[in-house]
Amino acid sequence: MSAFRTERRSDPARGKRTKFIFVTGGVVSSLGKGLSSASLGALLENRGLKITHLKLDPYINVDPGTMSPFQHGEVYVTDDGGETDLDLGHYERFSTTKMSRNNNATTGRIYLNVINKERQGEYLGKTVQVIPHITDEIKRFIFSAAEENDIVIVEVGGTVGDIESLPFLEAIRQMKYDVGSENAIYIHLTLVPYISTAHEVKTKPTQHSVMKLREIGIQPDILLCRTDRPLSKEIKDKIALFCSVEPGSVFTAADVQTIYELPLALHEEGLDDRVAELLNIWSRAPRLDKWERIVRAIKEPHREVRIAVVGKYVELTESYKSLNEALVHGGIANDCRVSLDFIDSTQIEQLGAETMLQHADAILVPGGFGIRGTEGKIAAVKYARERKVPFFGICLGLQMAAIEFARNVCGLEKANSHEFDEGTPHPVVSLMEEQKQVTAKGGTMRLGAYPCTLKPGSLASKVYGRQEISERHRHRYEINNAYRAQLEEKGLTASGVNEQLGLVEVIELQGHPYFIGCQYHPEFQSKPFQAHPLFAGFVKAALEQRARKGTSVPPSAQTATAPEIVLPPGAPVAKA
Repeated sequence: MSAFRTERRSDPARGKRTKFIFVTGGVVSSLGKGLSSASLGALLENRGLKITHLKLDPYINVDPGTMSPFQHGEVYVTDDGGETDLDLGHYERFSTTKMSRNNNATTGRIYLNVINKERQGEYLGKTVQVIPHITDEIKRFIFSAAEENDIVIVEVGGTVGDIESLPFLEAIRQMKYDVGSENAIYIHLTLVPYISTAHEVKTKPTQHSVMKLREIGIQPDILLCRTDRPLSKEIKDKIALFCSVEPGSVFTAADVQTIYELPLALHEEGLDDRVAELLNIWSRAPRLDKWERIVRAIKEPHREVRIAVVGKYVELTESYKSLNEALVHGGIANDCRVSLDFIDSTQIEQLGAETMLQHADAILVPGGFGIRGTEGKIAAVKYARERKVPFFGICLGLQMAAIEFARNVCGLEKANSHEFDEGTPHPVVSLMEEQKQVTAKGGTMRLGAYPCTLKPGSLASKVYGRQEISERHRHRYEINNAYRAQLEEKGLTASGVNEQLGLVEVIELQGHPYFIGCQYHPEFQSKPFQAHPLFAGFVKAALEQRARKGTSVPPSAQTATAPEIVLPPGAPVAKA
């Protein structure tokens, strides 16, 4: 028998109890469970409730840190150095709550914890089994987030019916019994497709998805129906009847122009009211004026810029999820639509920077790993430096800027990073001393929040409006301090430094209208209602560049609804 059941059933009744909302998905993946969970969190927080989010991922990796961006998308980094699922980025962007490594658990992490306990004898000789030991470990993880929060929103990754998600579903099934039906509800997100040849929406996929969920023992309290059009009352009533859900608990989750419209759309449907009713929550009505302002700024901007993002994962834009959103936030802060050209850096190597970048108002080189495409990124930096196009380099982008400057301004022929050329005569970028003996791949980089002091009067300090900052990192290689004096002598200034470690965090180029690189990832701390200063400043610089050029808005951009994303010619289109 589960330890949680016996303990919690014998606990004396307490006054206020944390409420749990479990979000599952069916039919197909990539329906938007993360965004729906984040939007619900935003609505409940705006009612004055203290919320937090958990993501349960069924894959066996301990965390996504070693997974390819092509397979999994972006790895999101928290202040405490957790490498987590990209949905945690949605959770932080949509609310004021802070995520940590303890907001994301995988099958690998759960099983690792249980195996470690077994090796240490904590199970007192018992046979260790999925039920109750694995499920109790999952519930222990969920309960650990309950303290000091009114609402815990738990998203279960994957799709109902996947074999690997069964322990998680069994654990959340037990939760309603553990905490009481008035303290836990299940929301199921499912697909209601429109069949064009029949000219009608079809409810059968939803019926089958709910049937599968009920076979596991979970009866959903609320159904969120993902569709490309509003659902009629008749369709909702039909779904409610066949899925044994109250008619007032079936909601349309229709496509929206911008993800930041989703909280408004779900509130209009009445989702948060129904959640409050089912959980017996007494709270104020949500204050959604800031979300209305955000949506209005995205849909009705007065200006436009086109920014080239030069990277190596451009065929799957989920790889740069936080980056894309941070650029949108920079646009919101400047009343501006940001249209993005995603340019594969290998194409710059083949076709030249002039051909690929001539229409850009600004150039951004993001982070990444591996040698492929690095020469194209260096060529993009050179183009931005020589043409005085606003430039922003993030992590690897900063390193590419330092290498380009060392080669072409300082005259250090074949300057490179030790990551790409161990025999380079000028390792302008190299491993930190403590990284040289590291052989394990998972969780071994410089991860999480580190302080940085900005040089007074520098561009960085002006953009931030302060000199002491803290930003999140995810990298192994650093600017080599042996070359710092040479770089600075020629005009590439180290304007931000971690004084404890003696490491360069920010560089900028003297005499350039806007040329800045940072070793950290500022995109992880940007929100639609509070754009990160570096992104707001970068978009502002792009606007000024467009004004200098006198560029008219391209016809393709005139019809864009922010942000327009343009993939390079011949790039494969990612499918859900």
